[in-house]
Amino acid sequence: MPSVQGQGSALAGRGRGRRVSTNLAEINVVPLVDVMLVLLIIFMVTAPMIQRGIDVKLPVGQRAGAIEGERLFITIPPTFKADGLLFLNNDRVRIEVLQERVRQQMERATDKQVYLRGDESVQLQELMTVIDRLKEAGVINVGIMAKGPGEL
Repeated sequence: MPSVQGQGSALAGRGRGRRVSTNLAEINVVPLVDVMLVLLIIFMVTAPMIQRGIDVKLPVGQRAGAIEGERLFITIPPTFKADGLLFLNNDRVRIEVLQERVRQQMERATDKQVYLRGDESVQLQELMTVIDRLKEAGVINVGIMAKGPGEL
């Protein structure tokens, strides 16, 4: 409640009447709540629109650690587009049975990683086809192997 000052006769002689002082230490929260609600609505509308891409772990060129455990390599030859054959370790496999063969080998593996090797003429669509089959087989991480700067 505002306090009233100046009721005494000493202050009445100065020419000022009553003076009312208010407490200005209150924070107006309404604009803050309005802004936060608008931001909440914006995030709720835009969140479903954001699509998640493919998780790719980029290799480190100079101080890469050695690959531990059983290694599973898939090699994509330049003739993959024509005949649909690729190599699972050293075995020649058709793309249709790749998913089942990888799933069988991944059941006993603790580290669910597969390493892709391919010729430089392999197109991105061919690589994505193989990665999609590997993800369907339950592979968590897909690494793409490349030559280092000193290798020819």
